[in-house]
Amino acid sequence: MSNLYQLGWFSTGRDKAARDLLKTVQTSIKQGEIEAEIAFVFCTREPGESEQGDLFLKLVEDCGIPLVCFSYQRFKAEKGNTNTAPSKTLPPWRLEYDRELMKRLEDFHPDLCVLAGYMLIAGAEMCRKYNMINLHPAAPGGPKGTWQQVIWQLIEKQANETGVMMHLATPELDMGPPVTYCTFTIRGKPFDKYWQEIKGLPIEELQNRQGQNNPLFKVIRQHGLARELPLIVSTIRAFSEGRVKISPDKQVADAEGRPINAYDLTAEINDSLKDISY
Repeated sequence: MSNLYQLGWFSTGRDKAARDLLKTVQTSIKQGEIEAEIAFVFCTREPGESEQGDLFLKLVEDCGIPLVCFSYQRFKAEKGNTNTAPSKTLPPWRLEYDRELMKRLEDFHPDLCVLAGYMLIAGAEMCRKYNMINLHPAAPGGPKGTWQQVIWQLIEKQANETGVMMHLATPELDMGPPVTYCTFTIRGKPFDKYWQEIKGLPIEELQNRQGQNNPLFKVIRQHGLARELPLIVSTIRAFSEGRVKISPDKQVADAEGRPINAYDLTAEINDSLKDISY
């Protein structure tokens, strides 16, 4: 067993973004920017299920990372009609799927698991067993939902600031405590002229008239997206260096083990973006 910090990587491998996430972190590891190794990649798709899935699986193999596949679609087709009493948050087949998943990972002992394009909600048993973190496109205390829903809520509330965070995965979607985050303003240049253009217009009219082509919507997304990959890399680096930890009782802690609300990586992320022009 390697002495390096051990990462577990969970993905559905459904698109190019899932591949880019893995490639970015693996490249950072190879270049020595992160002192860790990806102990395994777990994918909810098996070979032959989808073209995008197969591209993801090929990438994992090319990287030489141990790969574990277990199709949730196939398992659902086989087990989805069970009559077992449902959980409060997940149907019975999903709890069974998680248990089978964990059996397949018994030989691995990750220090941290990263949900990177993982399109299933992690059940309570998995969340207790592993320290799992997930990306959410808002700052702590910010809007919930998809990135699209987050941006529309920011516009509707005429927010001044937003951000990106990694949070502890829980069975309640997007409700886990923040672990790391960065923030950025959505006022000043280049935002103000777009705020002025929509002044006084109802959110429903903006959504119906332009949708995601609205200039303010697009520029908020552009600045948020630019921070997602750097935040994931910086978060993994912070964990591998012991600057942030997750305690046995699932609390976020600093290097000395003292509980913290979350670890602010804004300065580190801004530094990584200083040479990028939007």
